[in-house]
Amino acid sequence: MSAPNMISPEKLMRLIGTPAAPAIIDVRTPEDFDAAPLLLPGSIRRPHRDVADWAEGFAGSSVVTLCHRGAKLSHGASAWLRHAGADAISLEGGFEGWKQAGLPLVPAAKLPPRDAQGRTLWVTRARPKIDRIACPWLIRRFIDRSAVFLFVAAAEVEGVASRFGATPFDIENTFWSHRGEHCTFDTMIAEWNLGTEPLQRLATIVRAADTARLDLSPEAPGLLAASLGLSRIHSDDLEQLAAGIPLYDAFYRWCRDATEETHNWPTSKAKM
Repeated sequence: MSAPNMISPEKLMRLIGTPAAPAIIDVRTPEDFDAAPLLLPGSIRRPHRDVADWAEGFAGSSVVTLCHRGAKLSHGASAWLRHAGADAISLEGGFEGWKQAGLPLVPAAKLPPRDAQGRTLWVTRARPKIDRIACPWLIRRFIDRSAVFLFVAAAEVEGVASRFGATPFDIENTFWSHRGEHCTFDTMIAEWNLGTEPLQRLATIVRAADTARLDLSPEAPGLLAASLGLSRIHSDDLEQLAAGIPLYDAFYRWCRDATEETHNWPTSKAKM
């Protein structure tokens, strides 16, 4: 059992990827970070020395802080955050404890730069249905909860990316795109070292639905039907994205927690 104002790596991992996930703030020193330039999924970097300046931005939020070994820096940052009105706790064992538990770590070099507001900015083709909804879901749940997505005409993606400093995805001849038989969702999972069993299972469903290979997964026809149905309901791309995020939340929780569960009716047969 974790000490007061602390959370275990395993418990935090259960929250990551869900709508209830806390903000995760990495306050390791630059020296410790440079020695291991890896990040917990969904975490952001903040300097511990400036906590009095940035803590108020998390007022009213749930926050987990981490430093190298879960000692003075994370505890001090959490105390400051609580003073500023956040519900803040520290990661037990810090970065090293997370690493020793064998939990996913995202290579910082594979993350796009953030804008002046601290957000990653992405651009893709308009009228998203499957891969272009699945990828934003993955980004917001495991990489950057504040990520911004721009949907534009296919011919304009490259120009918008160049002029607005956005990262293009799910478009030909870009880094974040299909590779062979794998779709962009697969690419992101691989590049960000997020290949947990639930995400790999979800990736198979997404790939099957997105590439018209429904035989790969019995759940893929359901995802395809729901995605196409949502595209008929919503003509606005951002509304389509907002409606699709909970769909992937549900599929992820099924992949993680409910694959063995069945549901039948009637619950019991009448006795003769």
